[in-house]
This record gives sequence, C-alpha cells and structure tokens, in this order.
Amino acid sequence: MTRHPETEVLHRGEGARAGATPLTTPIYATSTFVFDTAADLERYQEGRSDKFIYSRYSNPTVLAVEEKLAILEGAQAALVTSSGMAATTTALCGLLSSGDEVVCSAAIYGGTLHLIADCLERFGVTARFASLEQLAAPECVIGPKTKVLWFESPINPTLRCVDIRKVVDACRARKVTCVMDNTFASPINQRPIDLGVHLVMHSATKYLNGHSDVTAGALIGSSDLIERLGPARKLFGGVLEPASAYALSRGLKTLSLRMARHNANAAAVAAWLDDDTRVARVFYPGLASHPDHEIARRQMSGFGGMVCFDLSAGYRSACRFYDRVQVIKRAASLGGTESLCSLPVLTSQYGFTDEQLAAAGVTRGMVRLSVGLEHPDDLIADLDQALG
Repeated sequence: MTRHPETEVLHRGEGARAGATPLTTPIYATSTFVFDTAADLERYQEGRSDKFIYSRYSNPTVLAVEEKLAILEGAQAALVTSSGMAATTTALCGLLSSGDEVVCSAAIYGGTLHLIADCLERFGVTARFASLEQLAAPECVIGPKTKVLWFESPINPTLRCVDIRKVVDACRARKVTCVMDNTFASPINQRPIDLGVHLVMHSATKYLNGHSDVTAGALIGSSDLIERLGPARKLFGGVLEPASAYALSRGLKTLSLRMARHNANAAAVAAWLDDDTRVARVFYPGLASHPDHEIARRQMSGFGGMVCFDLSAGYRSACRFYDRVQVIKRAASLGGTESLCSLPVLTSQYGFTDEQLAAAGVTRGMVRLSVGLEHPDDLIADLDQALG
C-alpha cells in the first residue's frame, strides 16, 4: 500500500535497530512501548511478560540504573524517583496508613521533617520526633502503633552519627520497618543493608550522580519491599525520566573514585579548620573530637565529603564568611564535583523554630561545606581568606 509522505515520516526509522548492540544502555526516550498483538498485551497485564508498556511504570534505561544501585548497596532491588523528596514520599505513603505512627529523628533533613509534620499528619498518620539521646535507646521510642522508624546518619548538617545496629535491632524485634537516609555517606562509605536496615533512601541528586546536573532519588531494599512501594511511585507519578536515569547511571561508574577524593579533601579541610582559632567548633565524623567518632569508625569505611563548622559570633559572622568565599561556590545541595557552601538556617533548616533548631543541633552561626574535588590547598586558602 502506498502511503503519503506525512504518514511515512512518522513511522520510518523508528524502534530498535537490528545488529546494533550498544556498549552502554541507550536512553529509551519514549513515553510508550509497542505491542504486537492483543494476546501480547494480555500476557503483560497478567504479569507473564517482560515487555514494557509505559515509562511512568518502567523504562529500560531506568531499570538499568536501578540494577546498579541495588548492587552498590548490597540489596536485591531498587526504585528510582524524580527527586529525593519523591523517594521519601513514595516510601512513607507506601508503608503507612491512617492511624499508623512514624518515629523520625528530630535531627533530620528539613524537607523530611516538614513532609511528616505538616503533610502526613493531615492524613491521619501520627508522628513522633526522637532526639539523638532517645535514638541511642530506640526501643524506648517505639510504640504499639509505630510502623516506620526513619533516620539518617551522618545527620544533615551536624554530621552526628546514629548507632545503626541499635536502631535495627529495636525495629526488627518489634516488627517496625527501619528506613535510613544514606545520602551523606553514599554506599561507598556506608552500607546500611549489611547492618540490617530494611530500606535505604538516597537523594541521588547528590553523591550518586555527583555532577550537579540531575535531580533524582532512590529507594533500595529487598525485592518484596521494593515491589510493595512500586504502586505508590506509579500512582504518584514520581518516576525518574530516562535521560536523567542515563546521567545517573554514568555518574555511578565513577562513584568509588570520586568518594575517595571527597573523603581525602574533606579530612584535610576538617583538620585545618579544627586547628584554626577563628572557628568555634568543627563537625566531621573523621575527627577524634567528634562526639560520635567511635560510632562512625564502627559503621563507616570512609567519613564522607561533608564538613560543618560553627562561628561563635553567630549569624552575622556566618553570613560574612559566606559572602567572602571565592573558589567555594555559594549554593545549596551537595555531593557534586564542585565545593559548595551553605548556611543551614537559610537552606535545609530554613523556617525551623528555635526549638526545632535546638533539636536538630543547628545554630545560627553554622556553615556547611560540601567539599568537592579541587586541590585541597586551594580550598584551604579560600577558607583562610574568607574567615578574614
């Protein structure tokens, strides 16, 4: 049958090319996938086919990066989302129902706190925020209605560390799902699944991608648990799009190399700051002066690229330092190749009350550094001149 050119141009040259076996997984830039017959579609709907139907449900490029993430965390399966907050929302809404209780560390990323306190409670989920002291004896904060315990370690931005084994043991003894945000450490420095955590969450925007050009999230755990969370991602629509999944996959290939440099640079910066009298206090798990140094040594193989420090003169001195940095960029986020500086009270903890700041261990004179891959001497020289 002869067809008109405008019809032919729509259909010619599309689909997989026979004989082209790519070295890397291609970007499947398609919203939908083709079926051969009605019987073919029926097999898919009945779960008897490995075909794809629609990219909000699953996509080959997305599936490829999920396989890499599961391997890195030592887990069976992973689910990637359009942001870290999409991952958090997918996990909490997939695990909780009205009448359930979630116990969450009071020292937590601000977005997580607001999601639980300001949003989930409107839908009948009770929230209880536990101090670091309470998480040291987690069995005391788990109640009869507790279904999920959510925490992070190291904690944003103070880099305090929670004893993961203690939390895991308490949760497993009481059949509570233990969820941990592993964003700050990365799976190179810390593997919570090996310590018994049920579900690991990442803002993959950060170290996993590592180049400040993708916004993504990830949930990693057992096949049963990830399968349980799949419908929530599908219905909320928070799936990662294929081009970003490709970039994330490419970033993962250099994760171990990048983290080695992040670890070394941050250790050098933290040691220098710790010796400087212009700095009141330095927070870095690799320092012997850190209150949780021994905990970090037990459960981390590297101490990460985040350094936080406190200026005793308070908010004005923190702002003055922030305005003076030159090599280090004034920007939110973390985990990229470039070193970044942020003020927690104006970013991750913005809008917190004084009580919430105290519970999070955050002061108004606190500065957070994401130490990048530059030469450490250049970073230290920039810190020196910015301190004045």
